Amino acid sequence: MSKEITSRATDYSQWYNDIVLKSGLADYSAVKGCMVIKPHGFALWENMRDVLDRMFKDTGHQNAYFPLFIPKSFLSREAAHVEGFAKECAVVTHYRLKNDPNGGGVVVDPEAKLEEELIVRPTSETIIWNTYKDWIQSYRDLPILVNQWANVVRWEMRTRLFLRTTEFLWQEGHTAHATRDEAIEETRQMLEVYARFAEEYMAVPVIRGVKTANERFAGAEDTYCIEALMQDGKALQAGTSHFLGQNFAKAFDVQFRDKQNNLDYVWATSWGVSTRLIGALVMAHSDDQGLVLPPRIAPLQVVIVPIMSKDPAAQARINEVADKLTAELRAKGVTVKYDNDDTTRPGWKFAEYEMKGIPVRVALGARDLENNVAEVARRDTGVKSSVQLDGLGDHIVTLLDDIQSELYRRALEFRTTNTHRVDTWDEFVKVLDEKAGFIAAHWDGTGETEEKIKELTKATIRCIPLNNPAEEGSCILTGKPSSQRVLFARAY
Repeated sequence: MSKEITSRATDYSQWYNDIVLKSGLADYSAVKGCMVIKPHGFALWENMRDVLDRMFKDTGHQNAYFPLFIPKSFLSREAAHVEGFAKECAVVTHYRLKNDPNGGGVVVDPEAKLEEELIVRPTSETIIWNTYKDWIQSYRDLPILVNQWANVVRWEMRTRLFLRTTEFLWQEGHTAHATRDEAIEETRQMLEVYARFAEEYMAVPVIRGVKTANERFAGAEDTYCIEALMQDGKALQAGTSHFLGQNFAKAFDVQFRDKQNNLDYVWATSWGVSTRLIGALVMAHSDDQGLVLPPRIAPLQVVIVPIMSKDPAAQARINEVADKLTAELRAKGVTVKYDNDDTTRPGWKFAEYEMKGIPVRVALGARDLENNVAEVARRDTGVKSSVQLDGLGDHIVTLLDDIQSELYRRALEFRTTNTHRVDTWDEFVKVLDEKAGFIAAHWDGTGETEEKIKELTKATIRCIPLNNPAEEGSCILTGKPSSQRVLFARAY
C-alpha cells in the first residue's frame, strides 16, 4: 500500500492528499469544496472533540447551540466583522422549490423569496451577541461561558481536504464578562488550553503568540494564536483565541448594570479550533508509509493480528492469548482490536494498519507462542521486538506512552532545527527559499511593511511570540528601528 503513496520528497502536497485518502480519513464529495469525513477520520475528530470538551468544562464552560442561519442585517452591525467575512458568505435567498412547468426539473420558486436574506454561518458572533442581549441585564448574569460544537461555511475558491474546505466542523467559544481584565484573562486561558491540547495530546509543539493588526480576527482587538510547523517547513495556525473588547456588545447594545448600578457594555471573547487539526496531525507526524497517530487521540491504539494456524489446538491457543490480552488492555483503558478476520492475509493487515497509523501492532503466531513471546511493532519507528507474554500488557501501555513522548520530541527537534534568526533581507529570502521553517526577524511594526514582505515572498508574520524578549534591531526590509523579533513563515 505504501507504494501507492507519493513520497514527501517527490511532491509533499500530493503526499498529503494520498495519506488523507488512502488512510481512510476523508474523501471528496459531490459538492465542490466540501469533503466526506470517513469513519476513521470522524473517530479521530471525536477523540479530539471529547478531550477538548472535557478541558472546556474543566474551565467552567458549558455547551449550547445557536442557529445555522444568520439574518444578513446582523453582519452589518460590526463594520470590521462584515468586511472580514463578506466575500466568504453563502446566502439563502429563497425558501422553496417547485417543478419547472416546462419540464426542466426542479427550480427555485420566485414567489418564495425571503424578506431578508439569511447567511449560512461563517462564525457565530453576531447571532450569539444578539441572543446575549436578552440574557444579560446585570453583573449577576456574568460571566457567560458558552461553547458551541457546530459546522460553518466559508466559501473557498481553492480547497484542500481538512486544511481549507467550504464547510468544516469546529467548536467556537463565546464568552461575556464584566471587565476588560477578566475577558483578557479568559482569552489567554483558552489559548493555553489549546496549546496544552496540541502538545500533550496531538504531540505537536506550538508557539504561543499574538497576531499583528493585519492578521487579527475581523472585529477583534487582539487575536492570540498557536502556530505549529509542518514537515515541509510551512507553518499552520492551529487555534485562535480572540479578545473582542466591547465591539460586539456595542454593535448589539448588550449592556449591564455593575455593582455600583452604572450601565456599561459587556466585554467579550471568542475562540475556536476546527477539523484543520486533523490536517496538522497528518503533516506533523506521518511518513511515506502512511498515517502516524499519537496514541492519546488515536481511534484505535493497538491491533492484534493472528498468524492463522491450520492446527486447531495451536489456533485455539492464539485465540486464547489474544482474548486475554484484549481484556487486559481494555481494563487498562487501551483501545484494542483483535482482527481475526480469516478472509485477508496477515501481510495485508499489517500494511492496512500501518497505513491507518495504528500506534502498536501485536502479531501472534503459533511458533512465537511456543516460545511464550509475541511480536510487537511500533508504528512511529517501525521497530519490531519479541516480548514475553508475561507482562505483555504492561509493556504495551509503557510503549504507548513512549510513542507519545517520542512523537513530541521528534516534532520539537524538527521545529528547533528549522527555526532561524536572520538580520538582513538577503539572508531572509535565502533561508525562506532554501530552508523554510520559522524565521525570527526584525520588523518595523507597520502594516505597509508587513504587506510588502508578504507580496515579495509569500511569507507572513505568524505571530509575535508571548513573552517575546526586547531586542533592538533594524527591520529586514526598511532598515527602520525595531524593538523585537517576530516570527515569519510561509503558511497554510
